[in-house]
Parts: sequence; C-alpha cells; structure tokens
Amino acid sequence: MALLINDLCINCDVCEPACPNEAISQGVEFYEIDPARCTECVGHFDEPQCQVVCPVECILIDPEHTESQTELLSKYHQLQQSSAKD
Repeated sequence: MALLINDLCINCDVCEPACPNEAISQGVEFYEIDPARCTECVGHFDEPQCQVVCPVECILIDPEHTESQTELLSKYHQLQQSSAKD
C-alpha cells in the first residue's frame, strides 16, 4: 500500500528528505505522496521513514492504493532499475 498525507500536515518539511524514493513533494496545501513511487520504504528500511519523522502523525495508509509486500518490493526494484539508467 502506498501512504498518503492528510490535511493535518503542518508542512514542517521533515518527511520529504526522509523518503528514499523521492515520492514526497510539496502540494498545493500540504505535502503529497506519489503512490507510483511510494514503497512504504520496503527495500530500504523496516518501517516508513516519513511516518517515523512526522511530528503530527498525518501519514496514513492510502486505501486507494493497496499493495502486498511482494508488490511493494517489486516496485522498489523497478524504481532502482530506473534510477540506475538515469
């Protein structure tokens, strides 16, 4: 599953640099997570780093983008291959 940032976000800027997949960016009102790039840190860490650093706990599971651990790991490998080509 990808994660999402809800409207409790205070734009503190700590989640964006914590994301190893560069899935987090500043949105119109608050930070947003690109579900195509979010692996919940599978392949990098044991837990999502954005959730670890978030001071207001506004980063939740996105029910619109459910994925198994296997699917998240596959996405991680695809992202790594794309990065290696760049």
